[in-house]
Amino acid sequence: MAWDALPTLERIAGVDVGFESHGQITRAAVAVLSFPDLALLEHAIARCETRFPYVPGLLSFREAPAVLEALSKLKSRPDVLLCDGQGLAHPRRFGLACHLGVVTDLASVGVAKTRLLGDHRDPPQGRGTWTELRERDEVIGAVLRTRVGVKPVFVSVGHKISLKSAVQLVMACVTRYRLPEAARLAHRLASG
Repeated sequence: MAWDALPTLERIAGVDVGFESHGQITRAAVAVLSFPDLALLEHAIARCETRFPYVPGLLSFREAPAVLEALSKLKSRPDVLLCDGQGLAHPRRFGLACHLGVVTDLASVGVAKTRLLGDHRDPPQGRGTWTELRERDEVIGAVLRTRVGVKPVFVSVGHKISLKSAVQLVMACVTRYRLPEAARLAHRLASG
């Protein structure tokens, strides 16, 4: 399977962010899995003072510094980032997945549990089915059913990957849970 600009795909990093001490501390977690077998290779957690206020639409400026700190703790550079958040499916077309992808020059995908904006039809109940997430005439992401009988996830391009490849990659990383495995493990680590 071709993965756009990715010459190899061996290490997938899930990224998630949580907050401690009533938002005063940003806690970022990165879980790196081998691909395609999805075995945990390493993980890193960074806790940083939160320096940017909560401003809707600008959350990546609040979260990215801690994520970059966690990424710097890894022994080996991942090939792609699966971010708990948005990519292009963002009011400014530049969510956390875009921000991190550009800054790190890594391929990145936003995999959000909720829709931030856009309209869509519900995808059929089959595993791996999806519909376009659109705002006006623009396709900004995919509404992807990762498992039968569960709510879909919202996939959007971050950096260096097409929407079709992003959807295929997310599905290749889904096991028995709604979220792709790397993002699911990062969420557990970020939640403390």
